[in-house]
Amino acid sequence: MNNAAWKKLIGSGAVLGMLALTACGAGGGSTATGGADAPQGQKQEPAAAQGKPDFPKRPVTFIVPYAAGGGTDATARALAKAAEQKLGQSIAVVNKTGGGGAVGFSEGANAKPDGYTVTMVTVELATLHHLGLAPITYKEFKPIAQINFDPSAISVKADSRWSTAQEFLDYAKANPGQVKMGNSGPGSIWHLSAAAIEKAAGVKFNHVPFDGAGPAVTALMGGHIDAVPVSPAEVKTHVEGGKLKTLAIVDAKQSEALPGVKTLEEETGLKPSYLGPWRGVAAPKNTPDDVAKVLEEAFMQAAEDPEFKDYMKKNGLGLVVKDSQGFGKLLEDSDMSFGELIPTLGIAKK
Repeated sequence: MNNAAWKKLIGSGAVLGMLALTACGAGGGSTATGGADAPQGQKQEPAAAQGKPDFPKRPVTFIVPYAAGGGTDATARALAKAAEQKLGQSIAVVNKTGGGGAVGFSEGANAKPDGYTVTMVTVELATLHHLGLAPITYKEFKPIAQINFDPSAISVKADSRWSTAQEFLDYAKANPGQVKMGNSGPGSIWHLSAAAIEKAAGVKFNHVPFDGAGPAVTALMGGHIDAVPVSPAEVKTHVEGGKLKTLAIVDAKQSEALPGVKTLEEETGLKPSYLGPWRGVAAPKNTPDDVAKVLEEAFMQAAEDPEFKDYMKKNGLGLVVKDSQGFGKLLEDSDMSFGELIPTLGIAKK
């Protein structure tokens, strides 16, 4: 889709029904520079004289590309509450919905690059343009900090015939197209994660789309599908309640949300691409480096705030914190991984 067509689509308010996404999911404190108070009787130098930007001097806007009340919105609000204590200014969360996240991403990327507008970017930033749904890419942002990553958790009914991931994949290999794997919509992160597992294991699932991860999990409990590849947070209560069991975590390490569940590599030796939802903070690409550094320090500290960490743990969300350099590498790697995977699935819009 070219830029003109995309602008027309956004202007019309049309819903991109092809993509059902999983992102369904104030007050100041310290000074902006984080410096200690000057000794009594000694005049403190302004920030600029100390080699630091005189930033921020007013509230910061935090764009969330999804609706209020969802997982991404709730995470952003908890993070903003912690970060504004570090910045010394309030942070106003503003929801800009539409286009599977593309409307908010576009507004954030095109904001004035002065540090006063940041965006909660999610994994969809790395998938939308490969799916042919929007031209926005990570190259239009300057990474600030990664906050979260949630792996896929291959889960089945508690009374399922499969007790291990190896049994599950062996059956899928012997019966191609028979295992009904639910997902949160064509081109959604859980569809792509299941496709990555298929590729690594040499199996073929029957992909069954739903309008979000929640309905897919409900369908699994009702026996309408055989498995889901959704996040630990989305099955945690049902696993703990004895209705579901998780066969493996598709990540390099086990999940704190589902302790004791082995990774797919530990269970089977397979190491597929670790595809799952991630969240992070980004600014317009031309934001000055010194201003971006102030934001990076504030959001990195906010991610380690005890209250924010408690929020993430209670909600079963993976707290994965990386600085601007590490987050930039994730953005680049994600874009490359999806660029290789999506064309093989035949789901991109021409």
